[in-house]
Amino acid sequence: MGYTGFERLWLFFAFSFFGWVLETVTAAVRQRRFVNRGLVNGPFCVLYGITGTAMLVVCRELHGIWLFLGSMIFSTLAEWIAGHVIERMYHERWWDYSHMKWNLDGYICVPVSIVWGVLGAATMRWGAPVLVRVFRMLPRTPGHLIVWILAAVLAMDVTATLCILSGRSRRIRQWEGVDSWLTGVSSRLERKIYGWVDRRIQNAYPEAVYREELQAEAEQRKTIFAYGLCFYKIALLLVVGAFLGDIVETIFCRVTAGVWMSRSSFVWGPFSIVWGVALAAATMLLYRYRKYSDRFLFFMGTFLGGAYEYTCSVLTEMLFGKVFWDYSKIPFNLGGRINLLYCFFWGIAAVAWIKGIYPVMSAWIEKIPINFGKAATWLLLIFFCVDMAVSGLALVRSSEREKGIPADSAWQQVMDEHYGDEVLKKIYPNALKVE
Repeated sequence: MGYTGFERLWLFFAFSFFGWVLETVTAAVRQRRFVNRGLVNGPFCVLYGITGTAMLVVCRELHGIWLFLGSMIFSTLAEWIAGHVIERMYHERWWDYSHMKWNLDGYICVPVSIVWGVLGAATMRWGAPVLVRVFRMLPRTPGHLIVWILAAVLAMDVTATLCILSGRSRRIRQWEGVDSWLTGVSSRLERKIYGWVDRRIQNAYPEAVYREELQAEAEQRKTIFAYGLCFYKIALLLVVGAFLGDIVETIFCRVTAGVWMSRSSFVWGPFSIVWGVALAAATMLLYRYRKYSDRFLFFMGTFLGGAYEYTCSVLTEMLFGKVFWDYSKIPFNLGGRINLLYCFFWGIAAVAWIKGIYPVMSAWIEKIPINFGKAATWLLLIFFCVDMAVSGLALVRSSEREKGIPADSAWQQVMDEHYGDEVLKKIYPNALKVE
């Protein structure tokens, strides 16, 4: 079922609210008192909204047991990633499943993942259609107005909360020696706000544990360029991974198919965005498990790579109306988007990268002078973003040409002049039009 933009926003708020209700009731039963389990101050758990609306896109083709498995895997990955992000941003862990069986470092566990699978499948199958029917019962203008108001309020709430939390872990623990810039009324007001947010988070997540080693790592970044898994190192890995991924795929096509074939995602340069994002994300998520066994890393790489490739296939098809790879002729494939053999390749790549390649590359990056490294990283990122934007416009215009839409605006004329069908066919030789 296709949904409009307002309907998707409505579902986002509905999922966020019902997720907040679920989390609040569970916490109330466990702690025997009411607590606000949301990150923001309002009655919303934004993670539920983001995960639910994303699943409507990624899992829309799945049915039966595949819908359950897809919902379970997607929701579990969202929870796992959110746990990592919160710990990196705030140096704390807000939930811990270490006391439950079959858990992974306390972030996720099999029993909870099964619950996510059931809830996700039920939401996709029955919940979302019912909620959309309720929204369609509202008059058009009031319904849209409600969505806009909710969006504005939530945006302000999220912005304020993130601004407060960005300094919470440092300032709350330093009130004994208050910074000199906190003076007068503003000082007392800020202390009250920080204290209120801190108490709310501690009440909502009493199992939160402060990670001193992450704060110490942040101090090291002041003297060493791209120390640890910081922004600059991840940004460089994104660009380097995109370049290396394109080279690897090009050589692979030459060896297996006997032809030199462009495998680039962009119109300028040999860059594969799929590989770049995969390399950066895999490093952020898996490097902390570098001392685990090769079998563990292979298993995680296989699942993460498969889920990631499937998601990329769905999103690129929706955005550009094209399929850039099709595994329908390979055994054990799922909708032609992924197949078991290539998922194993992701697993092998994860082991090779985490155990062997990344430590060497990380050491090289950290030897770069700080000022030069920062300037070079920003220049590469700017070029990368411009390249991505131009490539996106070229693909959008290609879809428009296939639909017979004339080039009325300046950007459409530029795309037709420089990136016509013949040019794009050379860059994306495997792209297939889909309805």
